[in-house]
Amino acid sequence: MVIKMDRMNEIIDLINKANYEYYVLDNPTLTDQEYDRYMQELIKIESLHPEWVRDDSPTKRVGNEVISEFKKIVHEKPMLSLSNVFNEEEVRSFDEKIKKEVTPNYVCELKIDGLSVSLLYKSGKLVRGATRGDGVTGEDITHNVKTIKTIPLVLSKPLDIEVRGEIYMSKKSFNKLNEIRKANGEELLANPRNAAAGSVRQLDSKIAASRNLDCFIYHLPNPEDFGIKTHYESLQFMKDLGFNINPNIELVENINQVLKYIHKWTKKRDTLPYEIDGIVIKTNDFAQQAKLGFTSKYPKWATAYKFPALEVLTKLKDIIFTVGRTGQVTPNAVLEPVRLMGSVISRATLHNEDYVLSKHIKIGDIVSIRKAGDVIPEVVSVKKERRNGTEIAFKMTDTCPICHTKLEKKDTAYYCVNDQCDKKKIENLIHFVSRDAMYIEGFGERIVEDFYNMGYLKSILDFYELYKYKEELMELEGFGSKSINNLLDSIENSKNNSLERLLFGLGIRYVGSKTAKILAKYYHNIDNLMQANYEELLNIKDIGEAIAKSVVEYFSSNQEIIEKLKGYGLNMTYLGQTNVNEEFNNKTFVLTGTLSSITRNEAKEKIEELGGNVSGSVSPKTSIVIVGENPGSKYNNAIKLGIPIWHEEEFLDKIKK
Repeated sequence: MVIKMDRMNEIIDLINKANYEYYVLDNPTLTDQEYDRYMQELIKIESLHPEWVRDDSPTKRVGNEVISEFKKIVHEKPMLSLSNVFNEEEVRSFDEKIKKEVTPNYVCELKIDGLSVSLLYKSGKLVRGATRGDGVTGEDITHNVKTIKTIPLVLSKPLDIEVRGEIYMSKKSFNKLNEIRKANGEELLANPRNAAAGSVRQLDSKIAASRNLDCFIYHLPNPEDFGIKTHYESLQFMKDLGFNINPNIELVENINQVLKYIHKWTKKRDTLPYEIDGIVIKTNDFAQQAKLGFTSKYPKWATAYKFPALEVLTKLKDIIFTVGRTGQVTPNAVLEPVRLMGSVISRATLHNEDYVLSKHIKIGDIVSIRKAGDVIPEVVSVKKERRNGTEIAFKMTDTCPICHTKLEKKDTAYYCVNDQCDKKKIENLIHFVSRDAMYIEGFGERIVEDFYNMGYLKSILDFYELYKYKEELMELEGFGSKSINNLLDSIENSKNNSLERLLFGLGIRYVGSKTAKILAKYYHNIDNLMQANYEELLNIKDIGEAIAKSVVEYFSSNQEIIEKLKGYGLNMTYLGQTNVNEEFNNKTFVLTGTLSSITRNEAKEKIEELGGNVSGSVSPKTSIVIVGENPGSKYNNAIKLGIPIWHEEEFLDKIKK
């Protein structure tokens, strides 16, 4: 049989049309059997005539490209983030600012919880896909973008054009992926957004292709080149070119209609096949957008309304007890797994005995769960009306769940007082390598516990002796030369840490990361601190009697450990900045919500370096509240108390100055 190029072209056009109808229009015209038959025929033709393969061939979607590294891409126009608003008052305030300059109408869009992407086409053909990165420089992910069926490889018109949108993973694809990972004994992915972000950053495009990613396009950076006057028109223009545009976008005339849209999708968000975390509000007219302009970080003509923190109901199946590094025994709720703010929750802290009794929590109760500070899951309340009589009353354990030593009660907490308790020793080792302490990368809880049980780690000193057992460690199941070398390199790098990390890592009672930095900054090196007496320590701001006593007691009995750590070559001096800034010095800050450009720990370090303090709760003594995405009750408390609020962009501007 003679195979002709015309037949190949006919099949490609048929399949591409079918993909567009199925994935974009949600109106399939080919049966699965027909689609599979055409695809098999195309694969056969291309294998016989590889010189005929077209750039827009649907076989490109299966992923066959592997890259060695991600190349950096500089965006011709920066990919700016949006400012955030969190309640009706702030939405109306945004509108009032707009109306001082122009008379607007608005486009309302669902804020897809995914990963921003820039797509570049030359003569209608896809030539590059790039991540947002820091807004100015992103990464080239073209090989993975080509596998996403809702991204056209060739447009309906041969245009030179850039468009921007959001790559995401549907709830269905996410659940299916986690089922496969569970069956393979792999760690489950936390949420669809993380899964999508991890998928597009795979070096092997076959992995991305297997993840069934999707993409909505929502922005045209240069509408003037195509004679387009409004954002709503640009969406229709991009849809006509073959791009997937979200069907729930609405053009509205005023802010009351914007709020109606917000209320509708706040109620309906769980019915969508993908995750959303808010509503995007854009001034429709491009001439008005140009007049309104930009700040250094975001456009003044658009903002994102972020959904409030959620509470969900689930069953409390059991209460178990865990031992911390200080020996404190804490009750924890074992829950029927439930999704909350993008992650699956199966455990929640119950803090202490008094907390459980005050909330009348019983095993078997239906309870309300939320994330404290939008981070730590906690039980908020019990739905007593849902009880059926089978619930079991809570009873605090009186012995350590690990070594079975009788517990001692101090204030509201119970403690294991056995210094030889294995769990206390393991928790001390885990604390030493943790992010806020020595940050020895690679040592997760499982590895620390395994090394402890195998006898390689019994005290913090043993981390710096591990190199002696390199050959033995490489023979362990699950390890190899690369992973062990990485662990040993991390240990070596930790020797260069600033003094406050070591002080926190030592596990001195009452000395948290903040106190460790105060002491390191004040004494500059560990020898000065070791010579400090109780009265001298009390004269330092924020150092109370309990801390002063604990520090003196620790160094009076642990000088040998410090000398050995010196012998291993650990830095014993403070390396941080000592300058202060008037906008931060002696002020108390509270962080709430998720910061997108900086971690919470990094933000805390910056504030403290500039002379500020960070507190965990809002009070009349709070100076400023810094707000990220999905802020919790701290944000509302700040509004009630009239405390100044810095959104993330303003905070970043101030620390840069």
